[in-house]
Amino acid sequence: MKQLLTDLGAHVRSELLAYADRGLARQVHGDSPGGDAQFDVDEVAEQAVLDYLRAHAKFPLALYTEDGSYIELAPDPQVLLVVDPIDGTRPTSAGLEMGMVSIAAAPYGNGAPTLADVTAACLVEIKSGAWLYGDEQEGLTSGGFSTPVPRLSHNTDLARMFWSIEFNGHPMRLMSDAYAHLVDRSANTGGIFVFNSSTFSISRIITGQLDAFVDIGNRVLRDHPQTGADFLRVGRGSILHLFPYDIAAAVYLARLAGVVITDAYGDDLGGMSLVDLGPMNQKSCIAASTPELHKQLIESIHWDLGPAATPDPTEAS
Repeated sequence: MKQLLTDLGAHVRSELLAYADRGLARQVHGDSPGGDAQFDVDEVAEQAVLDYLRAHAKFPLALYTEDGSYIELAPDPQVLLVVDPIDGTRPTSAGLEMGMVSIAAAPYGNGAPTLADVTAACLVEIKSGAWLYGDEQEGLTSGGFSTPVPRLSHNTDLARMFWSIEFNGHPMRLMSDAYAHLVDRSANTGGIFVFNSSTFSISRIITGQLDAFVDIGNRVLRDHPQTGADFLRVGRGSILHLFPYDIAAAVYLARLAGVVITDAYGDDLGGMSLVDLGPMNQKSCIAASTPELHKQLIESIHWDLGPAATPDPTEAS
């Protein structure tokens, strides 16, 4: 499994680098089944996944990807691979380092598997080639990093926190109402980042570069259903929170590394179906390098938000 997953990640990276050498077009070619915009690099990466697995898989596989959804590559598949060929499409399109190939594997055959069923996972940085791999036998292994991995921060101070937040498909005003005070508190004595990749953000906690990652959109929607119109507006008609392919590999590897990672209620993410893109299966996420920091984040975010569904004057008829 390690050979298959790491080689698959390396192949997708190679195809994307070759495409980038020819010039990134940054063209949108439609939407994924979940509603997220699909760029030219997404098409290249999706095809690379299919081509490699069709040529090299040694056992019956089913595949679930961001754009291709569910495909059985052989009858009676024994393993499901959940693949985000690029987590971080926008930074990858810009030639930045935050794009990653994300691959999770789970046994398949007895009902729909969940995130708790994942038994192996791999992340590959598209820009650098550095990789993280973990399974039940080996634990966490890595290559290409300049320091040992995992290397978790011991920070417990919100004011010194280096953390990242998510805005894609998340109304800015609602997010600001929820944690602007934490941004203000940490921006100068710590650091605040927006990477547009949950996988990159979570992996940076494993490497010790970040203390925390916060994506609260799905909790805000669940707690305040009246915000649905806001989320649909910024998602261009779709709810765009964390899909299973976004976090299946990263959550598994984070747990192996000792990261505290839950949804925004503090509940375990293991019940998330790996093959359901619906809003009620999408998740929020709060990840932190220490239990103390994780607890403070959940307690400090303002969950009681003001009126929602503020009209967007640029979209007035």
